This record gives sequence, C-alpha cells and structure tokens, in this order.
Amino acid sequence: MTLGYVDYRKLWKLMIDKGIKNKTDLIPMANISTNILAKLNKGEFISMDSMQKICVALNCDVGDVCVMNDENISENVEK
Repeated sequence: MTLGYVDYRKLWKLMIDKGIKNKTDLIPMANISTNILAKLNKGEFISMDSMQKICVALNCDVGDVCVMNDENISENVEK
C-alpha cells in the first residue's frame, strides 16, 4: 500500500501571507530541525508533534498547512 505524499503548498502560501520570506525562518520559529524542513520540501510525512509546533508557531490548524494527496485513499479505506 502506497501512502502517497503531503502537499504543503498551503504552508508556503501561509508563510508568505504572514511576511515570512524564507522557509528556513520556520526552523527557529517552530523549533523544528533542518531534517523536518527537508521533509516538508519533499512532500514527505512529518510527525504530529512537528506539525503541532508549526501550527502553534503560525497560529493555524493542520488543514491550513497541508493536504494529503493519495489517489487510492478511498480504495485503502474500503479494504
């Protein structure tokens, strides 16, 4: 079963809207590692702990920063 990937374009747009010009500025703001930022850039999954840190730092909800992309979500749920 393939899990797909996560689309973080909403996160990048939110950061621009909040005047945060560099993605690396998120590291000290949210107290995340460079590895987490690399995963975000690649559309990979991150832990809910890291996601919570990002949401607290940006004062938003998970749905404001990412969208799950998987063509087979409904198929996987039905199995």
